[in-house]
Amino acid sequence: MSDSLITAPELQAWLITATPITILDCRARLGDLSAGESLWRDGHIPGSRHLDLDRDLAAAPGEGGRHPLPSQAAFTATLQRLGITPQMPVVVYDDMGGQLAAARAWWMLHCWARHPQVRVLDGGLPAWQALGERLETGEEEKRLPSTWQPDYDEAAVTDAEEVAVTSALKLDARAWPRFRGESEPIDPVAGHIPGAQCRPSADNLRTDGRFKAATVLDAELPAAPEVIAYCGSGVTACHNVLAYAVAGRPLPRLYAGSWSHWIRDPGRPVAIGN
Repeated sequence: MSDSLITAPELQAWLITATPITILDCRARLGDLSAGESLWRDGHIPGSRHLDLDRDLAAAPGEGGRHPLPSQAAFTATLQRLGITPQMPVVVYDDMGGQLAAARAWWMLHCWARHPQVRVLDGGLPAWQALGERLETGEEEKRLPSTWQPDYDEAAVTDAEEVAVTSALKLDARAWPRFRGESEPIDPVAGHIPGAQCRPSADNLRTDGRFKAATVLDAELPAAPEVIAYCGSGVTACHNVLAYAVAGRPLPRLYAGSWSHWIRDPGRPVAIGN
Protein backbone atom coordinates (compact mmCIF):
# COMPACT_ATOMS: atom_id res chain seq x y z
CA MET A 1 0.00 0.00 0.00
CA SER A 2 1.30 3.44 -0.95
CA ASP A 3 2.33 5.91 1.76
CA SER A 4 -0.35 8.14 0.22
CA LEU A 5 -3.18 5.69 0.95
CA ILE A 6 -4.57 3.98 4.02
CA THR A 7 -6.96 1.03 4.02
CA ALA A 8 -10.15 0.96 6.06
CA PRO A 9 -8.81 -1.85 8.30
CA GLU A 10 -5.64 0.17 8.93
CA LEU A 11 -7.69 3.21 9.91
CA GLN A 12 -9.89 1.00 12.08
CA ALA A 13 -6.78 -0.26 13.89
CA TRP A 14 -5.52 3.28 14.44
CA LEU A 15 -8.83 4.29 16.03
CA ILE A 16 -8.98 1.17 18.21
CA THR A 17 -5.52 1.92 19.58
CA ALA A 18 -6.42 5.60 19.99
CA THR A 19 -3.55 6.69 17.75
CA PRO A 20 -3.56 10.52 17.63
CA ILE A 21 -4.85 11.40 14.18
CA THR A 22 -6.83 14.05 12.32
CA ILE A 23 -9.58 12.69 10.05
CA LEU A 24 -11.13 15.04 7.50
CA ASP A 25 -14.39 14.35 5.68
CA CYS A 26 -14.05 15.97 2.24
CA ARG A 27 -17.27 14.82 0.59
CA ALA A 28 -18.70 17.31 -1.92
CA ARG A 29 -21.18 17.59 -4.75
CA LEU A 30 -20.46 19.98 -7.61
CA GLY A 31 -23.24 22.52 -7.95
CA ASP A 32 -24.47 22.09 -4.35
CA LEU A 33 -22.46 24.22 -1.95
CA SER A 34 -24.20 22.85 1.14
CA ALA A 35 -23.96 19.16 0.26
CA GLY A 36 -20.63 18.45 1.95
CA GLU A 37 -21.66 19.71 5.36
CA SER A 38 -25.08 18.03 5.07
CA LEU A 39 -23.45 14.70 4.24
CA TRP A 40 -21.10 15.08 7.20
CA ARG A 41 -23.95 15.86 9.58
CA ASP A 42 -25.98 12.88 8.34
CA GLY A 43 -23.16 10.49 9.27
CA HIS A 44 -19.37 10.45 9.28
CA ILE A 45 -16.41 8.40 10.48
CA PRO A 46 -16.16 8.90 14.26
CA GLY A 47 -13.98 11.84 15.17
CA SER A 48 -13.80 13.21 11.64
CA ARG A 49 -14.17 16.90 10.90
CA HIS A 50 -15.77 18.47 7.85
CA LEU A 51 -13.41 20.03 5.31
CA ASP A 52 -15.40 21.96 2.73
CA LEU A 53 -14.40 22.06 -0.93
CA ASP A 54 -15.76 25.53 -1.63
CA ARG A 55 -15.08 27.13 1.76
CA ASP A 56 -11.75 25.57 2.76
CA LEU A 57 -10.14 24.08 -0.35
CA ALA A 58 -10.88 26.88 -2.82
CA ALA A 59 -11.21 30.62 -3.11
CA ALA A 60 -14.32 32.23 -4.57
CA PRO A 61 -14.94 31.41 -8.24
CA GLY A 62 -14.05 34.11 -10.73
CA GLU A 63 -11.04 35.10 -12.79
CA GLY A 64 -9.05 32.22 -11.33
CA GLY A 65 -11.60 29.61 -12.41
CA ARG A 66 -14.31 27.69 -10.61
CA HIS A 67 -12.14 26.35 -7.77
CA PRO A 68 -9.01 28.51 -7.59
CA LEU A 69 -6.61 27.80 -4.76
CA PRO A 70 -7.19 29.88 -1.64
CA SER A 71 -4.43 32.20 -0.60
CA GLN A 72 -1.68 30.66 1.48
CA ALA A 73 -2.82 32.80 4.40
CA ALA A 74 -6.41 31.57 4.09
CA PHE A 75 -5.41 27.91 3.90
CA THR A 76 -2.99 28.33 6.79
CA ALA A 77 -5.86 29.75 8.85
CA THR A 78 -7.98 26.70 7.93
CA LEU A 79 -5.22 24.31 8.99
CA GLN A 80 -4.74 26.16 12.25
CA ARG A 81 -8.49 26.17 12.93
CA LEU A 82 -8.54 22.41 12.48
CA GLY A 83 -5.62 21.98 14.87
CA ILE A 84 -3.42 20.39 12.20
CA THR A 85 0.29 20.04 12.88
CA PRO A 86 3.03 18.27 10.89
CA GLN A 87 3.56 15.91 13.82
CA MET A 88 0.07 14.38 13.69
CA PRO A 89 -0.99 12.14 10.76
CA VAL A 90 -3.95 13.26 8.66
CA VAL A 91 -6.43 10.98 6.89
CA VAL A 92 -8.79 12.44 4.29
CA TYR A 93 -11.76 10.72 2.70
CA ASP A 94 -14.82 11.17 0.52
CA ASP A 95 -17.33 8.78 -1.02
CA MET A 96 -16.18 8.93 -4.64
CA GLY A 97 -12.85 7.15 -4.55
CA GLY A 98 -11.06 10.36 -3.65
CA GLN A 99 -12.31 12.35 -6.62
CA LEU A 100 -14.57 14.74 -4.64
CA ALA A 101 -12.60 16.03 -2.89
CA ALA A 102 -10.20 13.93 -0.81
CA ALA A 103 -7.46 13.98 -3.44
CA ARG A 104 -7.68 17.78 -3.59
CA ALA A 105 -7.28 17.91 0.21
CA TRP A 106 -4.35 15.46 0.03
CA TRP A 107 -2.65 17.58 -2.65
CA MET A 108 -3.14 20.85 -0.78
CA LEU A 109 -1.94 19.40 2.51
CA HIS A 110 0.89 17.18 1.31
CA CYS A 111 2.13 18.58 -2.02
CA TRP A 112 1.46 22.28 -1.45
CA ALA A 113 1.64 22.80 2.33
CA ARG A 114 4.20 19.98 2.67
CA HIS A 115 2.57 18.11 5.54
CA PRO A 116 4.62 14.90 5.76
CA GLN A 117 1.88 12.46 6.86
CA VAL A 118 -1.28 12.70 4.76
CA ARG A 119 -3.15 9.66 3.50
CA VAL A 120 -6.33 9.18 1.50
CA LEU A 121 -8.71 6.48 2.77
CA ASP A 122 -8.67 3.95 -0.07
CA GLY A 123 -12.26 3.31 -1.11
CA GLY A 124 -13.48 6.16 1.07
CA LEU A 125 -16.58 6.02 3.23
CA PRO A 126 -18.03 2.95 1.44
CA ALA A 127 -14.90 0.97 2.39
CA TRP A 128 -15.33 2.05 6.01
CA GLN A 129 -18.99 1.06 6.02
CA ALA A 130 -18.13 -2.32 4.46
CA LEU A 131 -16.36 -3.15 7.73
CA GLY A 132 -19.68 -2.81 9.52
CA GLU A 133 -18.47 0.26 11.36
CA ARG A 134 -20.93 2.78 12.66
CA LEU A 135 -21.18 6.37 11.55
CA GLU A 136 -21.26 9.26 13.97
CA THR A 137 -23.57 12.28 13.93
CA GLY A 138 -23.53 15.50 15.85
CA GLU A 139 -21.22 18.43 16.28
CA GLU A 140 -17.44 18.43 15.91
CA GLU A 141 -15.48 17.80 19.06
CA LYS A 142 -13.59 20.83 20.28
CA ARG A 143 -9.88 20.95 19.49
CA LEU A 144 -7.27 23.53 20.30
CA PRO A 145 -6.10 25.46 17.24
CA SER A 146 -2.54 24.98 16.06
CA THR A 147 0.13 27.53 15.25
CA TRP A 148 1.55 25.66 12.24
CA GLN A 149 2.99 27.89 9.53
CA PRO A 150 3.45 25.69 6.43
CA ASP A 151 6.37 26.16 4.08
CA TYR A 152 4.43 26.14 0.82
CA ASP A 153 5.91 24.57 -2.28
CA GLU A 154 5.35 27.07 -5.06
CA ALA A 155 6.89 24.68 -7.59
CA ALA A 156 3.97 22.25 -7.15
CA VAL A 157 1.72 24.71 -8.99
CA THR A 158 1.85 26.15 -12.48
CA ASP A 159 -0.20 28.72 -14.38
CA ALA A 160 -1.73 29.28 -17.80
CA GLU A 161 1.25 31.25 -19.08
CA GLU A 162 3.58 28.33 -18.51
CA VAL A 163 1.04 25.77 -19.74
CA ALA A 164 0.81 27.70 -23.00
CA VAL A 165 4.52 27.48 -23.76
CA THR A 166 5.85 24.41 -21.97
CA SER A 167 6.66 21.12 -23.66
CA ALA A 168 5.41 19.25 -20.59
CA LEU A 169 2.63 16.72 -21.11
CA LYS A 170 -0.73 18.23 -20.22
CA LEU A 171 -2.89 15.51 -18.65
CA ASP A 172 -6.65 16.13 -18.52
CA ALA A 173 -8.60 14.30 -15.79
CA ARG A 174 -12.07 14.93 -17.22
CA ALA A 175 -14.19 12.25 -18.89
CA TRP A 176 -13.68 11.64 -22.61
CA PRO A 177 -16.88 13.40 -23.84
CA ARG A 178 -15.82 16.63 -22.14
CA PHE A 179 -12.21 16.29 -23.32
CA ARG A 180 -13.32 15.76 -26.94
CA GLY A 181 -15.76 18.68 -26.71
CA GLU A 182 -18.76 16.43 -27.37
CA SER A 183 -20.52 17.71 -24.24
CA GLU A 184 -19.80 20.33 -21.63
CA PRO A 185 -22.30 20.37 -18.75
CA ILE A 186 -20.38 22.83 -16.54
CA ASP A 187 -18.14 25.28 -18.39
CA PRO A 188 -19.24 27.65 -21.17
CA VAL A 189 -16.67 26.39 -23.70
CA ALA A 190 -16.11 22.76 -24.69
CA GLY A 191 -12.84 21.11 -25.68
CA HIS A 192 -9.35 20.81 -24.20
CA ILE A 193 -5.94 22.45 -24.10
CA PRO A 194 -4.14 21.74 -27.39
CA GLY A 195 -1.69 18.86 -27.16
CA ALA A 196 -3.22 17.47 -23.97
CA GLN A 197 -3.90 13.80 -23.32
CA CYS A 198 -6.98 12.48 -21.57
CA ARG A 199 -6.68 10.36 -18.45
CA PRO A 200 -10.11 10.36 -16.72
CA SER A 201 -9.63 10.26 -12.97
CA ALA A 202 -12.14 7.42 -12.73
CA ASP A 203 -9.67 5.24 -14.66
CA ASN A 204 -7.39 5.26 -11.61
CA LEU A 205 -9.93 3.21 -9.67
CA ARG A 206 -11.12 -0.36 -9.60
CA THR A 207 -14.83 -1.11 -9.80
CA ASP A 208 -15.04 -1.13 -5.99
CA GLY A 209 -13.80 2.47 -5.78
CA ARG A 210 -10.34 1.57 -4.54
CA PHE A 211 -7.16 2.54 -6.36
CA LYS A 212 -5.71 0.13 -8.86
CA ALA A 213 -2.48 -1.59 -7.87
CA ALA A 214 0.70 0.45 -8.18
CA THR A 215 1.99 -1.80 -10.96
CA VAL A 216 -1.22 -1.36 -12.95
CA LEU A 217 -1.15 2.42 -12.56
CA ASP A 218 2.51 2.52 -13.49
CA ALA A 219 1.71 0.68 -16.71
CA GLU A 220 -1.30 2.85 -17.54
CA LEU A 221 -0.27 6.39 -16.63
CA PRO A 222 1.38 8.37 -19.45
CA ALA A 223 5.12 8.70 -19.14
CA ALA A 224 6.86 11.98 -19.87
CA PRO A 225 9.85 13.88 -18.47
CA GLU A 226 7.41 16.44 -17.08
CA VAL A 227 3.63 16.28 -16.56
CA ILE A 228 1.09 18.99 -15.76
CA ALA A 229 -2.26 17.83 -14.37
CA TYR A 230 -5.47 19.71 -15.06
CA CYS A 231 -9.21 19.09 -15.26
CA GLY A 232 -12.29 21.30 -15.19
CA SER A 233 -11.42 23.32 -12.11
CA GLY A 234 -8.37 21.74 -10.48
CA VAL A 235 -10.18 19.19 -8.28
CA THR A 236 -10.09 15.82 -10.06
CA ALA A 237 -6.69 16.73 -11.52
CA CYS A 238 -5.37 16.12 -8.00
CA HIS A 239 -6.65 12.54 -8.29
CA ASN A 240 -4.26 12.01 -11.21
CA VAL A 241 -1.41 13.49 -9.16
CA LEU A 242 -2.31 11.04 -6.40
CA ALA A 243 -2.34 8.18 -8.90
CA TYR A 244 1.25 9.04 -9.87
CA ALA A 245 2.16 8.98 -6.18
CA VAL A 246 0.54 5.55 -5.74
CA ALA A 247 2.44 4.32 -8.80
CA GLY A 248 5.72 5.56 -7.33
CA ARG A 249 6.26 8.09 -10.13
CA PRO A 250 7.47 11.70 -9.94
CA LEU A 251 4.47 13.90 -9.26
CA PRO A 252 2.91 16.14 -11.93
CA ARG A 253 2.52 19.81 -11.20
CA LEU A 254 -1.01 21.14 -10.88
CA TYR A 255 -2.57 23.74 -13.14
CA ALA A 256 -4.97 24.80 -10.41
CA GLY A 257 -7.21 27.03 -12.55
CA SER A 258 -7.51 24.27 -15.15
CA TRP A 259 -10.01 24.42 -18.02
CA SER A 260 -12.36 26.85 -16.27
CA HIS A 261 -9.48 29.33 -16.05
CA TRP A 262 -7.98 28.57 -19.47
CA ILE A 263 -11.16 29.53 -21.30
CA ARG A 264 -11.58 32.86 -19.51
CA ASP A 265 -9.14 34.31 -22.05
CA PRO A 266 -10.73 33.99 -25.51
CA GLY A 267 -7.28 34.33 -27.03
CA ARG A 268 -6.15 30.95 -25.68
CA PRO A 269 -6.51 28.12 -28.20
CA VAL A 270 -9.07 25.34 -27.79
CA ALA A 271 -8.82 21.84 -29.29
CA ILE A 272 -11.73 19.54 -30.16
CA GLY A 273 -11.63 15.77 -30.63
CA ASN A 274 -8.94 13.34 -29.61
